[in-house]
Amino acid sequence: MFPSEVETERLRFVRLCRETVPTMRLYRYMRAGAPHMSEVSEYVMWDPHETPKETHDYLADVEEQWDDCGQATYAILPREESGEDDEDAELAGTTNLHLDWERRSAELGIWLRKPFWGRGYSGERAEAMLELAFDRLDLELVGASHQVGNQRSRRAIEKYVERFGGQHDGVLRNFVPKGDEVRDLHRYTISREQYREATDDG
Repeated sequence: MFPSEVETERLRFVRLCRETVPTMRLYRYMRAGAPHMSEVSEYVMWDPHETPKETHDYLADVEEQWDDCGQATYAILPREESGEDDEDAELAGTTNLHLDWERRSAELGIWLRKPFWGRGYSGERAEAMLELAFDRLDLELVGASHQVGNQRSRRAIEKYVERFGGQHDGVLRNFVPKGDEVRDLHRYTISREQYREATDDG
């Protein structure tokens, strides 16, 4: 159902699984001691991995969700930094489209390694995932969220939501448990009609 690979001007999105991104390779980027991990993981929904077994289990879960059509998760590979094959390509992060078929909707998710911040990759990825959601999967609504305090994500989300005619729906209070606190979550949505009106206008 999901395409195994999607390309944009600067990025390749390749299905995230143990075949395309082996466990030990992904663990190098998601482990607790990875460079900049304290900054990367500050606002994500997962904790850094303490062992390769955690990464193995994560990949197995991602593969199962893909096969069950519940979530499409991709490795993000910058095309200009790619080698001859995926094993040589630099991994920028991952992104997913989490499906709720009963509501005919999906939620966008992403995390990027710090060297790839500030390049506009979030918006370029959003455009590709919105096209997948609306044109291929025939969904009616796509949402995106950021935790209170995550100004970098706020700016990125607001930029592409405005571009595609979406809106800020509101704040989900005390929604994200994180360590010893519970954070508020800002949610935005783009409908299929808003997306098509924006893209039809160029």
